[in-house]
Amino acid sequence: MKALRALETARDDALRRPVHDARTAAILGIALGVCFLICFLTGFYSHLQQHPAGWLPIPPRPASLYRVTQGLHVATGFATVPLLVAKLWSVYPRLFRWPPVSGAAHAAERIMVLPLVCGAVFLLFSGVANVSRWYPWGFYFPAAHYWVAWITVGALVAHIGAKASAARAALTRPGHPVAAAAPGTLGRRGFLAAVGVAAGVVTVTTAGQTLPALRPLTLFAQRRPDIGAQGVPVNRSAIQAGVVETASDPAFRLRITGAVARPVELTASDLDRLARREAELPIACVEGWSVSACWRGVPVTELLAAAGVAPDDDVDVRVESLQADGRYRASELNHLQARDPDTMLAVAVNGERLDLDHGYPCRLIGPNRAGVLQTKWVRELVVTPA
Repeated sequence: MKALRALETARDDALRRPVHDARTAAILGIALGVCFLICFLTGFYSHLQQHPAGWLPIPPRPASLYRVTQGLHVATGFATVPLLVAKLWSVYPRLFRWPPVSGAAHAAERIMVLPLVCGAVFLLFSGVANVSRWYPWGFYFPAAHYWVAWITVGALVAHIGAKASAARAALTRPGHPVAAAAPGTLGRRGFLAAVGVAAGVVTVTTAGQTLPALRPLTLFAQRRPDIGAQGVPVNRSAIQAGVVETASDPAFRLRITGAVARPVELTASDLDRLARREAELPIACVEGWSVSACWRGVPVTELLAAAGVAPDDDVDVRVESLQADGRYRASELNHLQARDPDTMLAVAVNGERLDLDHGYPCRLIGPNRAGVLQTKWVRELVVTPA
């Protein structure tokens, strides 16, 4: 009994502090809700990029849309870490209330907190680990991250429904005082300001991998996007992909097959001769970094025309790599992407012939595509009716 009374006394003392009151919890809850909404929507868009729905083809324009959404996804995810820690700190004394529940509705409300908290912690931990390329688990990260996001957002919606009236009351109560903090401790304003500064610092030191103006401050970002062969980073080298010999082979031929009037084979020299289209396009990685580069290559539309595909034919194109295996050894171009004039097989970047690690002899580059879908070391275009 003494231990229980001591716990109750400590809990009540904590709840009287401004950093643990309902208003503080409500403010942090709103900030977290906004961040999770941004992360969920941008993450869902990234999922559609990699796992397109046939009824919703991803358009190629705006060209930098994926660069913006994925950069926002990663930067917001990092900023959410201090917000979540602060939110959990502000409400933890309520975990020790007695009795634990006051009825069936309250029990359901408390149970829904478990998937919300566990899901949020999992998403942030796994997301930061993925950006850092640290995988201390055996599951496939994108699938787990995607489905846990749905569970977490569902729990968040239920939590908002249960707490909306209490949060509204805490925020709109007329003349709500700022409770005095004990000497030597932070008050509500100081606590919220510290959390805001922490979130801001994390954001500024992460966003440089997308925003060039903040690049000198890139501290927590996975990499500096301006460091790499030919000014473009490399996630997977030719050695790692096992294509050094096949990509360098003078007998290399690019093939255009499938639903075509006439199959086409082109040598690396043929591609160099035909490559007259230039475009400034970004490489945008799912890890959040991105960089713009000037690409020169052969538009896919011209290659389709050479194979006898009529301009008004709606076709999809499967882009096959020289890689023998790997999750991203091939990618798909829907009929909108395949017909965009800037979707091309690039042979040069920033005025130089493609480096082997960047996809020599040719690689796919197109507007508004995730970096993992910009297939390197392309060996074949397989055309199918849309």
